[in-house]
Amino acid sequence: MTRVPRLTGNELIAALAKLGFEVVRVRGSHHFLRHADGRSTVVPAHAGEVLGPGITAKILRDCDVSTDALRDRL
Repeated sequence: MTRVPRLTGNELIAALAKLGFEVVRVRGSHHFLRHADGRSTVVPAHAGEVLGPGITAKILRDCDVSTDALRDRL
């Protein structure tokens, strides 16, 4: 498995949007994203803060997206 890229929450949301996810609601700094096929996740988008590799990997598992697919959308 390749290393998870270090991204901010907003960068990750933008990459997931290119993969077909859309923000369905926001509560505070947490953005709830859903895909048309039912996959969903929550991305914390704190101002300028880089997400840790563990939370990024968890979000990618929730979305069933590989790190290589994510890198292609950056």
